[in-house]
Amino acid sequence: MAFSVSTKASIFPTLPSNSDHGYSRKLFFSKPPSLFQPPFLNKSLKCVQSLSPDSKPSPSSSPFACSAVSFPSSAAAAAELVPARLQQLITEFGSLTEPSDRVKRLMGYAALLPPFPDASRVALNRVMGCTAQVWLETRIDEEGRMRFLVDSDSEITRGLCACLIWLLDGAAPADVLSLKTEDLAVLNFGLPGTQRSRANTWLNVLVSMQKRSKKLLAEREGKMFEPFPSLMITSDGIDAKGSYAEAQARFLFPDESKVEELVNVLKEKEIGVVAHFYMDPEVQGVLTAAQKHWPHIHISDSLVMADSAVKMAEAGCKFITVLGVDFMSENVRAILDQAGFAEVGVYRMSEDRIGCSLADAASTPAYMNYLKEASVSPPSLHVIYINTSLETKAYSHELVPTITCTSSNVVQTVLQAFAEIPDLKIWYGPDTYMGANIAKLFQQMTFMTDEEIAEMHPAHNADTIRSLLPRLHYFQKINDMYGDAFLTAHLEVPGEMFSLAMEAKRRGMGVVGSTQNILDFIKQRVQESLDRNVSDHLQFVLGTESGMVTAIVAAVRKLLGSSTTSSEKAKVKVEIVFPVSADSISQTSTRSPQGVESVTARGYHFACYTGVASGEGCSIHGGCASCPYMKMNSLNSLLKVCHQLPDEDNIIAPYEAERFKTRTLSGKEIADVGCEPILHMRHFQAKKEMPEKLVDHILHQHGNLSS
Repeated sequence: MAFSVSTKASIFPTLPSNSDHGYSRKLFFSKPPSLFQPPFLNKSLKCVQSLSPDSKPSPSSSPFACSAVSFPSSAAAAAELVPARLQQLITEFGSLTEPSDRVKRLMGYAALLPPFPDASRVALNRVMGCTAQVWLETRIDEEGRMRFLVDSDSEITRGLCACLIWLLDGAAPADVLSLKTEDLAVLNFGLPGTQRSRANTWLNVLVSMQKRSKKLLAEREGKMFEPFPSLMITSDGIDAKGSYAEAQARFLFPDESKVEELVNVLKEKEIGVVAHFYMDPEVQGVLTAAQKHWPHIHISDSLVMADSAVKMAEAGCKFITVLGVDFMSENVRAILDQAGFAEVGVYRMSEDRIGCSLADAASTPAYMNYLKEASVSPPSLHVIYINTSLETKAYSHELVPTITCTSSNVVQTVLQAFAEIPDLKIWYGPDTYMGANIAKLFQQMTFMTDEEIAEMHPAHNADTIRSLLPRLHYFQKINDMYGDAFLTAHLEVPGEMFSLAMEAKRRGMGVVGSTQNILDFIKQRVQESLDRNVSDHLQFVLGTESGMVTAIVAAVRKLLGSSTTSSEKAKVKVEIVFPVSADSISQTSTRSPQGVESVTARGYHFACYTGVASGEGCSIHGGCASCPYMKMNSLNSLLKVCHQLPDEDNIIAPYEAERFKTRTLSGKEIADVGCEPILHMRHFQAKKEMPEKLVDHILHQHGNLSS
């Protein structure tokens, strides 16, 4: 099939010479195949030529080499140029009905890329995440516009990059940064399955272009990016950059005497160790070194810990020590009992409770209300994150049919359940952050091709994904519990908290900005309440570093103390809410059990619900990077427990993981009911289908609200 081509400009504008970057006055992209006559190009040259998909453009024979062009001098016109060019690409490739024709067109564009300097083919210029090798050079020209050179060792990849260069070379930095990967995703190159991963290349190149553009802009403005601490790992060793990374590196080479002490006591007393990945590097360093001398040490996620404990018991271990939070030791105890190893002792690392903010969130009244809603909306399935207690799993399963999931299988679990059960509603929890990400993932899948979706799950396509979105629910603690409160968010706060604060800001109920902006907002609202002279309860959700509470307390106390309002006329209460679980408070003897500090001034009450000590802790919105509970699993605690075993005098009795003595509302054992959602997940992992027992439960469920 031949196309009649009429062009007003070459596909390649002339680039300014720049010997430092290897740029020469070679022709560079200005437009794709000449199906279009864009009105916004400054220079024009009429060319008429017939171009078939089989033809290979060349500088001497194609209309693309007709003349040099430049971006419009008008900023407004330039801003419209990138989206206009993207639309041209979409239209052009959409007109080529055969995938082979699209590939040939890309190959033709690849031939038109200007030469890339050999000296620039270095690791520093590599674009990561690409199937093929891709090199990218970026600079800002004299007019402040972004200039790019690109090359690859794959012809198809070169063609893809050529289209991207045509879109952005010569554009203003703001236009480069405003383009989103979602904008490019709608362009369907129609590559065959073996080549489709190449299409991801230009998404990665775009991200790299934007990252390097930001860096160049910052340097031009005299700002320098402060890199995160990092560990460079090579065959020659480890190079730590930054004090934090240096501290982590030291733990990779632990004290040999500590390793020897641990190995000796483990061997002598036949003790197995199961530890979670979130252990402090110091503990993990010792355990990893000890593994070489004692095989019954396993570091994993929470799901595998119990399985490993069973294998250790089968191998003859008499005790299992658990380095993790309490629900992990509960799981180990219950699974060992079910496997017939009730005589094997299970020990935690502290006599105090080792909690988990995420697990605790699933046992709150708010979460139970969330599940009650699900229980009266059949057919419903509760998909609960594995990092929750057996008690929570048991009570949930009696209320709503429940299956556990991990971060690695949650997407497949949800897709499979929707595929098997018509009109199903899924209720995910308690991790708000993961729930929001799952919803976003499915929304993005609606822009994928049916073939791409089928690779993720063969029973789904774009239509089925769109249809399931309204039936996918996830627990939104902040929104549900504090939707009517004042929401504050620092510009650096991640995820949902930022979005909620932005929405609240539009209603006059929130602020997004700096710490000073947040402080001023709180002071203003408190002052307004005082001026009204009415009793009031002001609730502020603090979406920033908890250490800021010191300044807030001082400012509010000053306002309350200086007010001349009579205490008989009005009382004002100011509550500062940290979006973390109430149980994520590090208890000390000097702190009240509820962790509440109160201030009363001239009849006004100020309640500050503090977070964990030193501002640590994780919220249900994700984040266990510095979990205070995991830090309770110290090397000293492990050695103390091991040396004391067998505990004939009950000296470390509080450390032992107890069995559940309570029963569910229906009178069943907590461990039996709580393990069932886990067994459902194991069945799904093995068979790739929902268990028949679970499906039957879903289809014949009755509202358990009365229970």
